[in-house]
Amino acid sequence: MRTRSGPRVAVATALAAVLALGTAGCVAIEESGADPSPSSGGGGGNATAQLGELTVASAGSMKGYSRSRFPHWRSTGKNCDVRDTVLERDGRDIKHSGCNVVGGSWESVYDGRSFSDPSDVDIDHMVPLANAWRSGADEWDDKKRGDFANDLDRPQLFAVSASSNRAKGDQDPSQWKPPSQSYWCTYAEDWVAVKHHWELSVTSAEKDTLADMLKGC
Repeated sequence: MRTRSGPRVAVATALAAVLALGTAGCVAIEESGADPSPSSGGGGGNATAQLGELTVASAGSMKGYSRSRFPHWRSTGKNCDVRDTVLERDGRDIKHSGCNVVGGSWESVYDGRSFSDPSDVDIDHMVPLANAWRSGADEWDDKKRGDFANDLDRPQLFAVSASSNRAKGDQDPSQWKPPSQSYWCTYAEDWVAVKHHWELSVTSAEKDTLADMLKGC
């Protein structure tokens, strides 16, 4: 029996092809969302590669160090600053007075504690200022140190519990880790991402600890 191959078949074939392309296009659009959070190391494998590129050196001297050598928090206009920006980014149900953050809810990624008063929340530098000083920032000018202290583009600034921030102090991961072990992978990735971007060194103990933490990613 002869099979029909007239215009209807051709049109149907063409329509099927168009629908297939349209579906593929929708999937591509739906999957290409932007993440508003700061860039991290990009996964354990990438962070491990970045860690391997860091200079290993003994911790430098604290001579000449002062937090004032890392000017922060920079103004973001209308009496607001980078601290307000981080509080708003990391919190929920934010309340403002002008553009100052005066209320909301925050959960500290370091220890899982929750807060509703911004005065109970600290803004932690993933790589502490004093650690950066000992890792090469002592050779920067104050403008560059200010860029580091106010860096919103890397995973450098986080709203966390005051107690965890103060327990951490200026210690590296070989000396202090977040109480929430489930956060260790992200913590190591973020630490490496910051040090890699700013070309800061790591101690041998710091590097070994980060490598172990990244194995869990």
